[in-house]
Amino acid sequence: MKQKGFTLVELVVVIVILGILAATALPRFINVATDARIAAMNGMAGAMRSAVALAQSRYIATGSTTATTINMAVGGATQAVVVAAGTGIPAGTTTGIQAALQNNADGFTFTCSATTPGSCTVVQASGPTACLVTYDGTAGTVSTTALTAANCGG
Repeated sequence: MKQKGFTLVELVVVIVILGILAATALPRFINVATDARIAAMNGMAGAMRSAVALAQSRYIATGSTTATTINMAVGGATQAVVVAAGTGIPAGTTTGIQAALQNNADGFTFTCSATTPGSCTVVQASGPTACLVTYDGTAGTVSTTALTAANCGG
């Protein structure tokens, strides 16, 4: 009776090939945490941009160009948001942009300057502090320039 199977050389060749594949694939999986952190921060940046647009829309809908606060509905409750008169851009404060975000900042830490309209930075509560999104309350713009692999790795 003739036996069938793999020779030792064939098994070694398969193991070497698997080793090469693992060596090329492993670096891609190492960066998953960094990529996830950058994606989460980009999500927060998108939420901030949407909050600015919603606040400005609400400001325009009220018809007053001198108001410095607007009321936004939050699940049946009313949330006061501090905005700049004439533009409706949420202020760079916790009562401005963070309130426009409906205070939904779970997992993120807001740090806003004491001046109005000021600016705010947002970081993940468990992430590196250099991995941040910056909000400019004067222009209503959100900057994601700090969202790099070097800043968000770790």
